[in-house]
Amino acid sequence: MTMKLGASATLAEDGGAARIAGSDVRLEGADLHTVVAGRVARFRSAGIGAGDRVMVHGDNSVAYVVTLLALMHLDASIVLVDHRQTRTETEDALTRVNARWLLHDGATAPVDLGSGRTLRYDVDGPAPPVAEKISLVAWGARSDAVILWSSGTTGPAKGVVKSGHSVFVNCRQTIRAMGYRPDDVLAPWLPFSHQYGLSLVLIWWLTGCGLTLSDYRRIDRALADVRRCGVTMVDATPSTYHTLVNLIRRRPEAVAELGSVRAWGVGGAPLSGMLGDAFLATVGSPLLDGYGLTEVGNVALATPEHPRACGRPLPGVEVRIRADSGRLAAPGSLGEVEVRSPGLMTGYLSDDGRVTPPPDDWYQTHDLGMLDAEGNLQVIGRKHAVHRHGYTLYPASIEKRAERCGQPVKVLAIENERSGARLAFVVADPEGRPTRHWREQLCAVLAAYEHPNSVLVVPEYPVNGNGKIDMAALRTIVQPDD
Repeated sequence: MTMKLGASATLAEDGGAARIAGSDVRLEGADLHTVVAGRVARFRSAGIGAGDRVMVHGDNSVAYVVTLLALMHLDASIVLVDHRQTRTETEDALTRVNARWLLHDGATAPVDLGSGRTLRYDVDGPAPPVAEKISLVAWGARSDAVILWSSGTTGPAKGVVKSGHSVFVNCRQTIRAMGYRPDDVLAPWLPFSHQYGLSLVLIWWLTGCGLTLSDYRRIDRALADVRRCGVTMVDATPSTYHTLVNLIRRRPEAVAELGSVRAWGVGGAPLSGMLGDAFLATVGSPLLDGYGLTEVGNVALATPEHPRACGRPLPGVEVRIRADSGRLAAPGSLGEVEVRSPGLMTGYLSDDGRVTPPPDDWYQTHDLGMLDAEGNLQVIGRKHAVHRHGYTLYPASIEKRAERCGQPVKVLAIENERSGARLAFVVADPEGRPTRHWREQLCAVLAAYEHPNSVLVVPEYPVNGNGKIDMAALRTIVQPDD
């Protein structure tokens, strides 16, 4: 089954000639379908069926991808969790989603549900004698096809319930915008248990192209995979690209390994102009910024043909900017980003397991951004207004300008009833230059009412499981006694 995209391309709804390569295994075409069918047979014999809620706990691997495809074929409701979360977090998630099954990739299960409902998914028996045709059509019609979790950067993670239709339509919009082709080889340096990574797995399947799995925590090894596998499109978070730039500065000859890459996608957190400039100067190609959320999927993407800001909204996606006054903001003016998209979630998962649908088809992102006169979206960061010296300030906006000092900067607002908001600046400086140096640099590029109350220098920022800066951990460092 294929879906026409116009004269230039088609989508392979059944995976087509999709191929996947991991550290020790490579599968493609009929062999890939046979292995997925074997996993389907094993899960079915264990009792997993349509509508069962199944939690998957594991890191990126060929076995993980095969498991996802098998569960989609079985029309299960898939719950993805970060494999690095604590046992308590896993137990809480299992209770909230009322999962019937837990699939994991470790010798020891993170939690045992009992009654044979905890399975190690990376152990297979013999393949079935007749390969089963793999289809994701039924899963695509499911209202609770997948449950993901918000990043939790500003509070407890929320369970986000998404329909198969919302997921697939957003992937197709992305394929059109980015021009994915069957001859592409994708390298997602991201965990597949989050929105960004999962979308790339499905884009791979729908496009019928190649997928290379690398250790995204070891960029030196991932670079070798780029050349070995002929990778054409890489996706990663800003923190990963910081590591890549630093590696290439130490090993300039490594640039020669990257000649096959035609697009470098970045998402998961706002891209600083400093990193974008450093990457272009070091690698010779632009970083293509993108904006998306777990709740609505991809929203806007810069493309190789139009590498400006986060690009324009995807086909079928609408974006508007709401000013603090409540009115729509003029082009070039800051405000809250609001999105209307067919990729919108079914709803949030309540503590009692019920799904609370969004109150409106326009989703309020709580992100600060602007649209320029050409319709390009620029996202600054989280929309947290604070009041100081009679001014309304946005820490994310201050961060953008503070980075003109030459290093990444995070600004944390600390509320104080007597003196108003205090601003703590955290500078990531591997060289460890003194606080006094950075205070002088920051004050030189900021207005007086934006100057820091305190400056902390760290070698690098702590990051959470999906590559975003861990703001809760950072706040603990800034306020150790709280």
